[in-house]
Amino acid sequence: MMGPSHALSGAAAWLAGSWALDQFAGYEQSPLAVGVGTLVCAGGALLPDLDLSGKVTRNQGGATVARTFGVFSLFAAEVIEKVSLGVYTATRLSKDPRRNNGHRTFTHTLPFAALVGWGTTALATNYGKWAVVGIVFFMAGLALRGLFDEWAERAGWVIVTLCSAAIAWFTAANLPGDRGYPLLGFAVAVGCVVHLLGDIITSAGVPILWPIPTGRKLWRMVGVPNGMAVKVGGKVETIVLRTAFVIISIVSIAGIFAPSLLHQLELDTWADRG
Repeated sequence: MMGPSHALSGAAAWLAGSWALDQFAGYEQSPLAVGVGTLVCAGGALLPDLDLSGKVTRNQGGATVARTFGVFSLFAAEVIEKVSLGVYTATRLSKDPRRNNGHRTFTHTLPFAALVGWGTTALATNYGKWAVVGIVFFMAGLALRGLFDEWAERAGWVIVTLCSAAIAWFTAANLPGDRGYPLLGFAVAVGCVVHLLGDIITSAGVPILWPIPTGRKLWRMVGVPNGMAVKVGGKVETIVLRTAFVIISIVSIAGIFAPSLLHQLELDTWADRG
């Protein structure tokens, strides 16, 4: 799927999960916590595509996410692509084809999702509030680049970076003290898994079974048959799926916050009558 679809799916998944936790487990979150979690999950849903690099010196090419912070993120994508290719080459079995790029390899696996989720949690736990600010800055940039792709393309990476910094500053100013914030790592991991599920419904697929060998392959691409696959950039993706993600997000937001707002209105009404 394309970047905007991935970002929307991450946001929808986090909002729907937050609503479910609120309804069935009584786990309430503040509006800031829900907003930060949604941004981080939307950014995490773009993270696996940092293995698709472009032309660093010209600030061109690459996946949507690789152009978030201009040449800096393009350079990071170049490094991640080479690392992914290295992991593929070092672990491939006899039936795995030779490759000259690392796109849809290591970053498109469940171990990668678990690794970045654990790493995010470790950073937030060990370094507290300022690590959280850095994580929010990075993930907010990815989320903005995905959710508002056309605007971000016109505005340029400098504006996206400044907006990410503003979101990180606002978060820092309103975060309650030094805490571990373990949900941040979970949000990143969930976003990565949602990305894999989005790519698995395309014909290209992802190596979601890695590192479990199947036959004499370790990097078996798992996807749906061509007749059932979602065409990347086609109407099913850009109209049907994106509309569904938006509806899920709106309904989830209403489910999370509408009851408390109604309760507050009732209290205000009774107070006025009294």
